Amino acid sequence: MNTPDSSSMNNTNILMRAGRWRWWELLLWAVALSLPWVMNTHALIINEIAIVALFALSLDIILGYTGIVSLGHAAFFGMGAYTAALFSKHINPNPLFGLAVAMVVSTVLGAICSVTVQRGTDLTRLMVTMGVGLILMELANKLDWLTGGADGLQGVMMGPLLGRFEFDLYGSTAATYSIVVLFIMFVLARRFVNSPFGSTLKAIHDNRLRAMAIGIPVASRIAVAYTVAAGAAGMAGALLAQTTGFASLDVFEFHRSADLVLLLVIGGVGWLYGGVIGAIVFKVLQDAISSITPQYWTFWIGLFLVVLMLVGRERVVRPWTWFGTSSSKKKEGAA
Repeated sequence: MNTPDSSSMNNTNILMRAGRWRWWELLLWAVALSLPWVMNTHALIINEIAIVALFALSLDIILGYTGIVSLGHAAFFGMGAYTAALFSKHINPNPLFGLAVAMVVSTVLGAICSVTVQRGTDLTRLMVTMGVGLILMELANKLDWLTGGADGLQGVMMGPLLGRFEFDLYGSTAATYSIVVLFIMFVLARRFVNSPFGSTLKAIHDNRLRAMAIGIPVASRIAVAYTVAAGAAGMAGALLAQTTGFASLDVFEFHRSADLVLLLVIGGVGWLYGGVIGAIVFKVLQDAISSITPQYWTFWIGLFLVVLMLVGRERVVRPWTWFGTSSSKKKEGAA
């Protein structure tokens, strides 16, 4: 017979096992850190993948672990981008300081906006979160004396990273910087979702009413998760502005939030590697297909998503199993 103490110990052991690192994970991250220098001709796209992966990671915290659907996550991404760019241009060009300030500002914005996702249904949350992004985009457009308006914020110059590493045209330093930030945030997110607090988020995701019945403060848990995700999204936006030296209204566009959902459809929700894998597949496909058919690359991306949904994510990587279900059904019918 299990006692409360033994049950809590079992739960703790499960969380510890879930958060334990495997050797292949460390190897993968070591390879990722070396890629900007081994494949320096592709450093720019590696940098984009790392930034998009961090952005997708932030959405997975609220979508995959809390069950909150958001189409306005670009609001925090854009806030981080403009904050980092303005901080560098008018206060201090140190990229680490700008990254920290962007994270704080986006986190505060996420804390304010978290009130809007605690009420209503999934449809109303979609509309409200999308509305926040539209409001911020219009503000950035109207405050052209500060943000540059439709022309974007230009003349953003970043200082050397750690006072030594200049941001070069090849993008090797930028890509390494983005991958390191992605890895640090991945480690922190992993600790976050595999903690007792993260277990309550999973309970809310599975059944909110049941979570409320057993005493979990659902509203406050959702608010914290949304705030943390906003801070991570702001860091992704800051990385984009710092590594490109530019911030425009495009960072608030709806397609950025929609692309995130596509990334998580490709990679899977509820496990942090889903956003990373989705970012890699999406950006590589986008780069490869657009170089062949610049006008119709979206068609092929859409076709890939349709096939992914019809076949299944697990079976796409194992094409020899595509017809296994139909053959097994025939055998059952013959029996």
